[in-house]
Amino acid sequence: MAEPRSGIEVTGMQFAYDGQPPLFTRFNLRVPSGSCCLLIGANGSGKTTLLRILAGKHMVGGRDVVRVLNCSAFHDTHLVCSGELSHLGESWNKTIGSAGDVPLQGDFSAEHMIFGVEGVDPHRRDKLIDLLDIDLQWRMHKVSDGQRRRVQICMGLLRPYMVLLLDEVTVDLDVVTRMDLLNFFKEECEQRGAIIVYATHIFDGLETWATELAYIQDGLLRRSAKMADIDELKSSNNLLSVVEQWLRSEAKLPKKEAVNVPAQVGSRSSPFGSSLLRSSRHMAYYR
Repeated sequence: MAEPRSGIEVTGMQFAYDGQPPLFTRFNLRVPSGSCCLLIGANGSGKTTLLRILAGKHMVGGRDVVRVLNCSAFHDTHLVCSGELSHLGESWNKTIGSAGDVPLQGDFSAEHMIFGVEGVDPHRRDKLIDLLDIDLQWRMHKVSDGQRRRVQICMGLLRPYMVLLLDEVTVDLDVVTRMDLLNFFKEECEQRGAIIVYATHIFDGLETWATELAYIQDGLLRRSAKMADIDELKSSNNLLSVVEQWLRSEAKLPKKEAVNVPAQVGSRSSPFGSSLLRSSRHMAYYR
């Protein structure tokens, strides 16, 4: 009998960029299936790095440290290749296999970009084009940032993912498009059991959208709870004011001191340097 596919499990994760002190030390996080998880924190808290780790773009020590759908986020590349795991960041690029990043600003049409993604459900594609109000005749080097962002988002959602990682992707969208897109995401979680982890600094309308919240401060998970269990929201019903209060309190705290991460006993040598916990350009090439 096949093992049921769980959500996201991060257990005892340690990670540092090459030549830098550890960003994450013994970090734990669990996001169950069907969740709309809001990832919050100040600039530099580790949100983007965490999303990139979950997307398999950085390696951490051990195959079982970061598990996505019962698979290793870094090693089991079929998650990305099949479209089950999708990551949309702030850049205007899409990754196509070994070709690397292809810019979305050349002299070609939105239709060329969107219909160039093969093996997708045409009904889903049409729904996304309509939802994002995309004109297929747009020339990608002439449109606004918001229009270009719509095309990027459309391409990233064409395949029916099971885990979607979003890093500030709605920042250039107008209010109507943003709310329509958030409603689409919520339907995906409720109807298909998908998981969405959404990092943003724009909190309008998210009080009822999110089911879970994870709050990171300097690489530390300060809060991880269901939205319904957050006491501050029960009294204010305003997510922005609650998050503002947390961040202002955080600014008064002493900064996290550097922690020396001990080498793992019995660990094998790695072509990426002396530690499996560190990211490097060599690792990026391998990935």
